[in-house]
Amino acid sequence: MASKSSIDHEAIPVTALNCSFRKKLGLYLNPQNTVAADWRTVAEMMDFTYLEIKNFEKRDYPFEKVLTEWETRPEATVANLLSILEKAERKDVISDLKEIIDDDCRKYLERQLRKPVQVPVVDSCGPRTKEREGITLYDDPEGLTPETFDAFICYCQNDFQFVHEMIKQLEQTEYNLKLCVFDRDVLPGTCVWTIASELIEKRCKRMVVVISDDYLDSDACDFQTKFALSLCPGARSKRLIPVVYKTMKKPFPSILRFLTICDYTRPWTQAWFWTRLAKALSLP
Repeated sequence: MASKSSIDHEAIPVTALNCSFRKKLGLYLNPQNTVAADWRTVAEMMDFTYLEIKNFEKRDYPFEKVLTEWETRPEATVANLLSILEKAERKDVISDLKEIIDDDCRKYLERQLRKPVQVPVVDSCGPRTKEREGITLYDDPEGLTPETFDAFICYCQNDFQFVHEMIKQLEQTEYNLKLCVFDRDVLPGTCVWTIASELIEKRCKRMVVVISDDYLDSDACDFQTKFALSLCPGARSKRLIPVVYKTMKKPFPSILRFLTICDYTRPWTQAWFWTRLAKALSLP
């Protein structure tokens, strides 16, 4: 385990910071403060323009939106976030939340350190395989050949009808793809967060993110998306495929705005929708 003294915040992206930290940071910065710097000052120091900040003011939780927007930039490291808070003279925030920050950073570093040994030849014989065997419906009972998938489907329960259509169009046709649908493929009695991480990182080549207004309110979808983004920042465009299947009232998540979208809401492009998605998931 990485010790507190060994943490290099400069090497850790802001996406490593979990929801609990983001909510607590928002509690400090969202209220308008005439004495200390609030979210507007921090946003300005993150190089957001006046018009962008005025638009953020319309949001219910403006700083969470600022942080989500900022973390897509190359300079969005934990070290730079701490530096900005310090320059804004909010050392009180750093002091109160430092333990949570370091804990999230250690978890991120531990995931990175485990990567070199996560290859089938080594992992099939290692002691950690025993902890993960029997995750999915058709897993090898001996844990020697874990079940793998073409794509992990990130969705919320209210969008499950569209996921059913996705199964029909991609698995039960000539495309013959294999999707990982949590409610269908994962055995009950397992830890949701741990197993989702395992499936996204090691068992699935790609991840389809079903975007909707309900998705934006789902903690599970938020975790899965940010976990996938943190795995391989340099290859995000190949790993994640956002899908929009119905009109949204809320803004599209800015953390995914740099990716090409599969849009089912436009009638004139629906005929190509499943072919494009199947082709993207079939790539090596």
